[in-house]
Parts: sequence; structure tokens; C-alpha cells
Amino acid sequence: MQIRWLGWAGVEIETDGARLVIDPLEDARAVFAPLGERAAAIPAPAVARGQGDAVAGLVTHLHRDHTDAGALALCLAPGAPVLEPQSWGGEFLEQAALAQADAELTAAELDRRPLAPWTTVEAGPFTITAIPAADGTGDPQVSWLVEAEGRRVLHLGDTLFHGWWWRIAERYGAPDLVCAPINGARVCFPHRQPASPLAAVMDPDQAALAADLLGAETVLPIHYDGYDAPGLYEPVADPLARLQAACDRVVVPGLGEPLEV
Repeated sequence: MQIRWLGWAGVEIETDGARLVIDPLEDARAVFAPLGERAAAIPAPAVARGQGDAVAGLVTHLHRDHTDAGALALCLAPGAPVLEPQSWGGEFLEQAALAQADAELTAAELDRRPLAPWTTVEAGPFTITAIPAADGTGDPQVSWLVEAEGRRVLHLGDTLFHGWWWRIAERYGAPDLVCAPINGARVCFPHRQPASPLAAVMDPDQAALAADLLGAETVLPIHYDGYDAPGLYEPVADPLARLQAACDRVVVPGLGEPLEV
């Protein structure tokens, strides 16, 4: 099995000539498009495009930096599904952060398949399980466990620290590699007021601890050194250095560089 980091939270997993993608991102600046001119000043993370042959596209949640319909359409083979967490419904403010990605997925006419936590499906040679996760603004989120060739990769999206780590390892065994978010961003979004002073995603120390509790062999850091918008989206300083100081199993491949799992 090989994994490639596609920038931000995006990864591609390949085995036996088949591949899938998780949270690929092509149009990075569209994430803050509702801010108008201010969005142009927000740094955009590096991205990589697919080849139109992926057997599935997995999205951890429907925030625009993790669900890019254009990137998925570029990556997916015709008729390949997009796996996503089940919707919880709700009124406008509850759904506000999901509306852009949801509308773009619908317009792209992709085959969307919501999955409940602990649900397992097959796609090509991959066994895929939706794992419980906690979103920092209360929106539906899952992590994705991908198994093939006797190897396990766990992609954590941008989850908060939570208490399912032991149960995950007990049910499925320790992951060979965990893709862990590390930027510990604090957010102040108009639809979630008053804002919380706590981080909306794991910070480097929490990511290292999660890897320990899971028994992960290797940690691939994701979700860092991309977005930074003072007063709106504020990541911690030096997240990669902090992770490397807290964990001795960190790998940092170059963009698109294959990594054997």
C-alpha cells in the first residue's frame, strides 16, 4: 500500500493498481469565498489533482476545505461513489457551514453515499469504515479507516480529541499509519457565537497522544501551514516542530511523494 499527501488534509491511497482519495482540495481559496475581497488575502494550501480513476472519494465532513466537488470530480472514475457522514438535519444556522459543499456536490451530480459511524463498505480492493469523530463546530464528521493488503490507514479529518481511541484500536487493531490534524486552530465564525476560546481541531500534543492511544506505528501530519486568518481562523505556531518534539514516529513526505505503508 502507498499513501500520498495531496496538501492540507488531502491524501491518496493506492494498492494493487487501485486508488481512492480522502478530502482532496483543488480550489483552496473557495473555502473563504463568502468573505469576498478578504478571501484573496488568505494563503491557499498546496494541492494536487487526481487522474480520474479513483474507485471512491471519502470526505470526513462537509466543510469546504475537506469537501471540494471539483477535486473529487477530477479524481473519481465514472460512477465511483463519494462517501460522507450522515446529515443531522437542522435549521439554517445549524447547516450554514455545510451549505456550500453540499450545493457543489449536488451540482456535480456525484454519487453520494452517507454512512453512519461504525459502518463498513467495500470499494475495489479497499475495506472502508466510518469511524466516530467530533467536529469543532458541531457539524457531522467521521474519520475514515481504510484497509487493504493487511494494512490499515486511519484519516482523522480535523477532529477534536475524543474518547473513541481505545474502542477504535480494540475493534480494528492499531493503524499502521494515522493521518492526524495538528494545527489546533481557534475559530470565530459568525454562525457559531459566542466563539469558544478552545481549539476546534487537535493540536500537535493531542495528535501525538491520539497516536499513542491508538498504537499507531507512523504519524503523517495533515491540516497545518495552510489557512491563517487573524480574528477568524487562528492556528497554533510551529505545529510540525511541536509534533516532532512530542512524537518520534512522524513522517513528512513531500507533496505527492509516495510513502510505503
